[in-house]
Amino acid sequence: MIRKVLVVDDSIAIARQLTKMVEGFGEYEVVGHAKNGAEAIKLFKTLGPDIVLLDIVMPMMDGLQSLRAIMRLNPEAKVIVISSVGGVGQKVEEAIRLGARSVIPKPFEEEKVKSILKRVVEQEQD
Repeated sequence: MIRKVLVVDDSIAIARQLTKMVEGFGEYEVVGHAKNGAEAIKLFKTLGPDIVLLDIVMPMMDGLQSLRAIMRLNPEAKVIVISSVGGVGQKVEEAIRLGARSVIPKPFEEEKVKSILKRVVEQEQD
């Protein structure tokens, strides 16, 4: 079963890199890309993705604000936060408290991304 993924990152380069990597695993299809939290909420409603890869630091509406909204729309949503390693530790902790399933650190390591996605998908099967 191919899982639908929504990528949310204000950097087009990062979004492209992540899309290429995730689709390369063969089990996922990136169905949309949002450049900020407000777009993320709209696309979450219209596309109904299985997994959301959500950057924390974005313009207009950050990842934490959009995570809150997504979790209100669907408390079972599978959101994985994307985070640069430095300087956002508290925000990552808050994201986990708000319902994010895991964290993918930047820069991306293919095996780490693959194992985190696999673990989040397996959680739904338990």
